[in-house]
Amino acid sequence: MRYSAFKVFLQGLTGNKGWQPMWREPEPKAEYDVVIIGGGGHGLATAYYLAKEFGISNIAVVEKGWIGSGNVGRNTTIIRSNYMLPGNEPFYELSLRLWEGLEQEFNYNAMISQRSILNIYHSDAQRDQFVRRANAMLLAGADAEMADADQLRKELPFLDFDNSRFPIKGGMFQRRGGTVRHDAVAWGYARGADSHGVDIIQNCEVTGINIENGTCQGVQTSRGIIKAKKVAVCVAGLSGRVMSYAGMRLPIESHVLQAFVTEGLKPVIPGVITFGAGHFYVSQSDKGGLVFGGDIDGYNTYAQRGNLPVVEDVAESGMAIMPMIGRARLLRSWGGVMDMSMDGSPFIDKTHIDGLYFNGGWCYGGFKATPASGYCYAHLLAKDVPHSTATEFRLDRFRRGHLIDEKGQGAQPNLH
Repeated sequence: MRYSAFKVFLQGLTGNKGWQPMWREPEPKAEYDVVIIGGGGHGLATAYYLAKEFGISNIAVVEKGWIGSGNVGRNTTIIRSNYMLPGNEPFYELSLRLWEGLEQEFNYNAMISQRSILNIYHSDAQRDQFVRRANAMLLAGADAEMADADQLRKELPFLDFDNSRFPIKGGMFQRRGGTVRHDAVAWGYARGADSHGVDIIQNCEVTGINIENGTCQGVQTSRGIIKAKKVAVCVAGLSGRVMSYAGMRLPIESHVLQAFVTEGLKPVIPGVITFGAGHFYVSQSDKGGLVFGGDIDGYNTYAQRGNLPVVEDVAESGMAIMPMIGRARLLRSWGGVMDMSMDGSPFIDKTHIDGLYFNGGWCYGGFKATPASGYCYAHLLAKDVPHSTATEFRLDRFRRGHLIDEKGQGAQPNLH
């Protein structure tokens, strides 16, 4: 079923009884060309582009829970491409361009809102760093705009410009950045993949990976063995656990990242704002709640919940740039399990096992990368060569010494 304003009107007149399920609930077949482990945004996007762009539709996406139960439904919804390094920026710019045409492409309202993202700076050295990043973005075909304190006072008068510890001296805008409704992304990609013949199998946990003579033959699941010519893993914070079924250890740690939503407020924050002297980012949802987050909790865990010290740290950072946030009541919080790589950048690569592929290590950047990650992973699965924007996302880059350390923090996942 294709959606349109006319159909919404017609269904309203008929009691909304004619809507069809957005995707089928098929039983798993005995064998597929490709089995994708993980029904999050990246797995569904990979299936969608494999079927639509590369003509491979005999695909199963196996998800241990339900669609949208993982990180794709547990994030702060921000999209952007304000990276600097050549190994990263073209990839994230590709993702942002895919976001811009996504709703029309798969006929589903993902509530894409390019309301801008602002990175605030508090010192001359930080200003110079942002100028350098903005120039790199412009050279890569992205948009970037520097703003001084006077311009920010006009656009965002509620910020604490004269804070004695963290004075706001300006910022860097990416006007094309913004937010997207996270669960709508999962539903839209699931619907699009299903319309191209992909089997989406929920409540189907992978319990093993079958390997014979160095070749992946398929997967063991809670619903039986499924054979496959190729197996593609993209399970975010569970990457280490799933890849251990193939005897692999990854340069990844699993950490929990908390996010928060306040009560609904009148419109006050026009875009996304990030704090330059700490880790804090905030936007306002369509329902009026302030959506914000900060650092990971800093310890290894598979639990989708965090602890109070990080809640306090995030709240303090918010108060430092906009004291008014202290009057808002926190409505709820949640946690997502992050697959933190050693240099803060992801992997989209073949493994040493024939027919086994890996996508992970997204740290904080997984949601905004969803379209490009799916497209580039599909390209790799279909052609066995990396997409031109993902050539640096190799599993062996640490052995080769080719790190993509965007933050300059070294090989410490907890700092990325």
